[in-house]
Amino acid sequence: MTDDIRLCRTFQTAPAAVPKDDSAKYLRSGLEAEGFQAPDWLVPDMEDGTAPNMKDEGLENTIDLVPEYDFAGEIWPRVEWSYEDASFRDRGREQIDQLVGEIGDELEGVVVPKVGRVEDVKRAAEAVAEAEAEHGYADGSIKLSIIVETGRARSDLREISKFGEESRLTALVFGPVDYAAELGARDLGDGRPRWDGLLETLSNEASAADLLCIGGPFDDLFKERAGLTYYNADAYADQVEHEAHLGLDGSWSLYPKQTIQANTVHMPTPDELERDVSKIERFNEAKAEGTGAVTLDGQMVDEATFKVFRNTVQQVRAIDETRPAQTEEYYDEDLLERARNLELSYQ
Repeated sequence: MTDDIRLCRTFQTAPAAVPKDDSAKYLRSGLEAEGFQAPDWLVPDMEDGTAPNMKDEGLENTIDLVPEYDFAGEIWPRVEWSYEDASFRDRGREQIDQLVGEIGDELEGVVVPKVGRVEDVKRAAEAVAEAEAEHGYADGSIKLSIIVETGRARSDLREISKFGEESRLTALVFGPVDYAAELGARDLGDGRPRWDGLLETLSNEASAADLLCIGGPFDDLFKERAGLTYYNADAYADQVEHEAHLGLDGSWSLYPKQTIQANTVHMPTPDELERDVSKIERFNEAKAEGTGAVTLDGQMVDEATFKVFRNTVQQVRAIDETRPAQTEEYYDEDLLERARNLELSYQ
């Protein structure tokens, strides 16, 4: 069987242009990242991450730089868009058309922010389809991911997810800052909302429609105490682990150290891999001996149970295929080789 798993442990946005001597500094850094700093998805950001007067330069930087690098993950530029402002939608259409026309072969898809109801998501999908057709790409070649950051998108989440079952829609990404602003939420100085209900719903609807589900950004990067500034690692890890507990596939990263953490959290631990590799090995041995029902450690192994074990191995194999430096650093050599060679068929 094939390991048909799409990875997005890390959704790393990189400003496509910044007011520095090298305006593409952060985009270049993302493209050059190695080891656990390398994200699964790199998102050149031409929306909120780039100043209004630098968006054209950001588009140019993306078009110029992306083909220069053999990036092992997926490239997903974030374009401009707004369900309530036609000028932003027009600009987004232009950006999508130019990106597909100039570097379509390098792209997995585009990220569209601030979508409204399902009709607006369909409108964004149509913009991608038009660019595909205009530049000679097969229908569905360029995928679409959306940022759920408006009340309208939240209200239509089930309809949007159902649309994703039969369309180019690939991932639902949470945008808490714009969402909170649209709700009129207040900062009372007692920390940011956990969004438990919304994230659980987002995870459920994405799972039901076979879409990826990605958590929102954590922008409280640094803290100061007793005259020293330090990276806020614990708070970000808490958020990422919370998202993992709710079944999200990955987390938003704004910074290389966040990418290291999210890649690690959304990756089976060595103990998990050893446990599930061992169980599949024992299951395969019992199957080869002609045993009917197989019991492991007192647990009857049916197809659903076997799938749980298999998912762990498939995820590690998917990471190993695109980011072997990560798996080789994280797992024992013998364990990794066992996972690579394991027979994963239930029958």
